[in-house]
Order: sequence, then C-alpha cells, then structure tokens
Amino acid sequence: MLTVTRTPLRISLFGGGTDYPEYFERAPGAVVGAAIDKYIIIAALDLIGCQDYNYRLSYSRVEHCNNIDEIEHPVVREVLKHFDVSRRLDMSIISDLPAAGSGLGSSSAFTVGFLRTIYAILNQKPTKIELSKKAIEVEREILRENVGVQDQLHAAFGGINRFDFSGSAIRISPVQMSSAAIQQLNASMVLVHTGIARRATTTVAAQIAVTRARAIDKELSELYRLVEECVSLLEAGTSGWLTQLGEMLSASWRIKRTLSREVSNAVLDDLFEAIIGSGAYGAKLCGAGGGGFFLALIDPDRLPALIERVAPLSVVPIGIDVDGSTLIYRQTR
Repeated sequence: MLTVTRTPLRISLFGGGTDYPEYFERAPGAVVGAAIDKYIIIAALDLIGCQDYNYRLSYSRVEHCNNIDEIEHPVVREVLKHFDVSRRLDMSIISDLPAAGSGLGSSSAFTVGFLRTIYAILNQKPTKIELSKKAIEVEREILRENVGVQDQLHAAFGGINRFDFSGSAIRISPVQMSSAAIQQLNASMVLVHTGIARRATTTVAAQIAVTRARAIDKELSELYRLVEECVSLLEAGTSGWLTQLGEMLSASWRIKRTLSREVSNAVLDDLFEAIIGSGAYGAKLCGAGGGGFFLALIDPDRLPALIERVAPLSVVPIGIDVDGSTLIYRQTR
C-alpha cells in the first residue's frame, strides 16, 4: 500500500508574533497570510516481510530502524507513537524549497503533512481544523517546540486567510479577493533567498521572552492593526493596491526587525535595500527572522532587474495554493 500527500508552505503577510499563546491568551491576536504553490511531498509504503528493518526514513539523511523509539526524526517518531502505528513503513520526504530555516513554515507543514499521511494510512478523515489542532498539539505539547499557531493552519487550509486568536478560540476567515486581484498578486510575488539557513528556535525564544515580559506589546499591537488594513486592501482591489501592499510589507519588516536582535543583521539589511532598489513595491523577511527568504512584490517587468541585482542569490516566483494539505495518492489494493 502506497500513500502520498502534498502539503503547501506558507507566507505570512501581517500579524506574525501575535499568533503565540504567550500573547493571544491576554490580548487579541490575528494574522493574514497564504499557502503557496511550493510543497512538501511525503510518501509512505508498507514494507513486505523480507527487509531486515521495520522502518526506513529518507529525508536529508536516511534512517533504518527496527523500533519506533530508535527513529531520530522527532515528528515522525512521536506521531507514530501517538497513533500507536504498528505497521512497518518506508517513508520518503521531498520538498520544493530548502526545508531547513526557510521561514516558510516548513516544520509545521511537515507535521501537518505527516499527520495527513498517517490519518490516510489509518483510514481516518480529519477536518482541516482537526488536522491543524493536532499538528499544534504535536509541536507545542508533545515536542515542546517554540512555535506559533498560524503555520499549521495555513498548511492545512490553503488559500489566503485571516486567522484570529483569543484565548483558546481560533476563527478562520477566508479573504474574499476577486480572481483578477489574485492573478495580479500571483504575477507579482517572488521569494528571494538570503543564502542564510537558520533554525528559528533561537530567534523565537528571544521573541517569546520579550513577549512574556510585555516589552513589545506596542509593536505587536501595530502588527495586529495591519492585519485588518491588509484584508480591506486585498478585498477592495482598488487601483494601486499592490503598491500599497508593498509599502505595508516594508513597514511591517521595519517594525519586526526591532522585536529582537536576532531578527536581522547587516547582510539582511543590505539585501532588503537591494530588493527595494531594484524597483520592488516592498519586501519583508519571511518567518521568525535571521535568514531564509524575503517575500517581495514587484512588477513582472522589473523582475530581470531584481534577479541581476541580487545575483547569485535565487529568486523564485510563487503563487497561491488553494487546496491545503492533500492526499494525492492512495493505493487501495
């Protein structure tokens, strides 16, 4: 039996930082962002009886194990244990973009995708919100990771959404954009790789510490305010909206880089200026900061100038994914 799932990465537009329980359990939090057409693919194949191992796992390394407790990949190990999976499995993971330190929610996308895979193997069909909440449980409660709660939602739901957080409540509001506006957005979005890969743990830990201390409440409330402004702009789609959105991205980046000394550095600051200098409407670093990808909005006619300006760094056009985490193949016999 072969099972294959596809789960999108994401871009967070505004509100990042207010999706941590350390903030939204005492003040309203909200984010707006989108799943993108870059994916993590997970394939799981039932092993037959002649292999001399019970689990094979292929990602940036290859593991061969006889017992679940021997698996070093924490998400795979803990999810298999959580669901008491007894079948022998060969599991492979591939990704469109670098998985480590991308700032595109790859860790949570993997967790959502692996859960989707295991649910399919067990012939269970969770709703998107159930899938999201289980991924949050795995990351925050079982693995004790320093993560927010927006990445799991983007990966599970797909599309462009506003997520609101208050106490234990989550509200999902799809952004009502016209097809013409979505086409404009898809034609204008690119990712610029910084050439720096980093795990978000250090950056996030520093941000959570100042969040708990209420030292950045003013900045987080401003990022929260930009969520409503962004949704209104996207849904209205009036003349010049892309230019305004770009300016808002740049403004949010300037706020975000003040949240912690770990968020930016001279290399990232110079790259941001190069992106803006090439004619982009605006840009912001994706994720917690420190490396990964910049999201930029730019007129397609100016794209060659951007590519030349930031060479040899990679520039990757992206669009919106509308499906979220999906079972794309399930062998039935």
